[in-house]
Amino acid sequence: MAVDRFPIEASHIMMFARSVGDANPIYHDAEYAAKTEPGAIIAPPTFMQASAQFDPEYSLRPKIGQPWFGSGKEPTGVKKGSTGGGGGNQGTLHAEQHFEYHRHPKVGDVLTTTVKPGKTWEKEGRRGGKLIFSETITEYRDQQGELVVTARGVGVRTERPATQ
Repeated sequence: MAVDRFPIEASHIMMFARSVGDANPIYHDAEYAAKTEPGAIIAPPTFMQASAQFDPEYSLRPKIGQPWFGSGKEPTGVKKGSTGGGGGNQGTLHAEQHFEYHRHPKVGDVLTTTVKPGKTWEKEGRRGGKLIFSETITEYRDQQGELVVTARGVGVRTERPATQ
């Protein structure tokens, strides 16, 4: 996902931590956080995923008045045979996510992203033919252009629909 501007605010960090059930005070209590090694409120390890909500083209982000992947009467919110709603990634499974932190993202940072392709590889599957893996590298940089986090996501799709 490409994000032009991802501002990190204390309330974003607190709500994200609450949503994943992490009550660590370093994510919401400035007085407590000041006494820790980082010295300030920091973001939880998977917080970078929240940047998707700042990408207007993110395929899993709801769009008012449009069917989207995960909503509606049908299991995916998109009727069978439809091409809308999934952002072109139907049939792709998110297989892995890795984060390399170069420093803690902190309140006041305004991050931007650069997305580039990583490696691709194949493996023979049991029911759907080849499994095709593809890697996407996302670099998050702060307002000075310094690298803060490198995220590596791996998606996998099958060569054909799986047989029973």
